[in-house]
Amino acid sequence: MRLTELQEYVDALLDVASFRDYCPNGLQVEGRPEVRRVLCGVTASQALLDHAVEQGVDAIFVHHGWFWRGEDGRIIGVRKRRIGTLLKNDISLFGYHLPLDAHPELGNNAQLARLADWIAEPARFGDQQLGWLGRPAAPTSAGELAASLGRLLGREPLLVGDESRMVQRIAWCTGAAQGFFEQAIAAGADAYVSGEISEPTVHLARESGVPYIGAGHHATERYGIRALGDYLAQEFGLEVSFVDVDNPV
Repeated sequence: MRLTELQEYVDALLDVASFRDYCPNGLQVEGRPEVRRVLCGVTASQALLDHAVEQGVDAIFVHHGWFWRGEDGRIIGVRKRRIGTLLKNDISLFGYHLPLDAHPELGNNAQLARLADWIAEPARFGDQQLGWLGRPAAPTSAGELAASLGRLLGREPLLVGDESRMVQRIAWCTGAAQGFFEQAIAAGADAYVSGEISEPTVHLARESGVPYIGAGHHATERYGIRALGDYLAQEFGLEVSFVDVDNPV
């Protein structure tokens, strides 16, 4: 498949133009013009790049790419090594951040709901409507919900608040979306699940009575990029693999 055709297709599929983001979405580093083999991963770390070189892939797709707003733009140190690895091996890098969080089928929020057996509502909340609302398949307590997530994600979540509170309506947004907690409470959630937790979040959970579950940034965002890779393999016959570079955060 031509690189330009792949770029145009995925940009349209994920509706990239509709999002305000902290980084460029789509093709971030241009490699060879034909794509047959693809590697998917959560973050464009050096470890993932090394896997790509070993596997002889033509392109890498990640959720966390490069060129974040406010970063030092000089090509030195770690950045030089990373970019140099791609250029030396003529490998393309695609990064899709908020568009991949939000996609109604392939996105991180949709995939987390599928994994956890949550029934999503049409309603959304938060900046750019990134937060999701729904309900568990069966009523459960916050403590049981956290334990179930731990088993599914292979990482023990941090639960703050009333473990015994029954959860009939749940709100979630993967990654670093603790800032949507107040909006989740206003939307009527009995519990809120995200990836990370910050100091003020603890007090909000305690004082509002709505439990907060920090299930891991990496742990909650492994599934969107994998789903995107599977989709591209099915649609275009590309040879796609996924590498999960362990990250405890």
